[in-house]
Amino acid sequence: MALGTATAATAATAATAATATTAPYELRFDAGRICLDLLATTHPAERLDAVGPLCAWITGAGLVPPRTPLGHADASWLAGFRELRACIGQLVRGAVSTGVPLYDTASASVPSYELALGRVNEIARAAPPVPRAVRGEDGTLVRELAGAPACAALLAVVARDAVELLTDPVARAAVRECEGDNCPVVYVDTSRGRRRRWCSSEICGNRERVARHRRRAALARA
Repeated sequence: MALGTATAATAATAATAATATTAPYELRFDAGRICLDLLATTHPAERLDAVGPLCAWITGAGLVPPRTPLGHADASWLAGFRELRACIGQLVRGAVSTGVPLYDTASASVPSYELALGRVNEIARAAPPVPRAVRGEDGTLVRELAGAPACAALLAVVARDAVELLTDPVARAAVRECEGDNCPVVYVDTSRGRRRRWCSSEICGNRERVARHRRRAALARA
């Protein structure tokens, strides 16, 4: 990736900053790829519901260095990221659920596979933001952008990540959909033996363990 992925500290900071506007749901950065983290913003409810949460996601995902000003972002950014999210979802979820492309034209909000593929490729053509190394307050080199990032440049980073994922047989084979009840989150399984079942052991995994305990307790009472 041109700009890399966010550190855990950066993601946590951005998620905390967004909580005030998206509570009780926090932004998540645990799917293993930037493009899949974008898909996760639809669950369990729309998290990109305003420009503020979108900017928090952009920072948390590592598309821009920490403290990068994004005051020029507007509603058109929301439309752009949501469109790209829908296209990536069509390409990724179709292959995960069926093993073959999903051609769904029943909903106007869901692009057909070929349309989604064309849009992702088109969005990926834009040049990503240009990073540069500058002296920080302590004298060490830190990364910042050469100029204010344009929406098209940020979208290109996510689209290129999707292209890389979809065209890498090894990475694509490791894509899984969470086995949690009513959880559509898709992630890259990098666990030993490829045995990861849930998008998050602390979220869906814990819910499954609690449900299992309750079933056992009910059987014991019966």
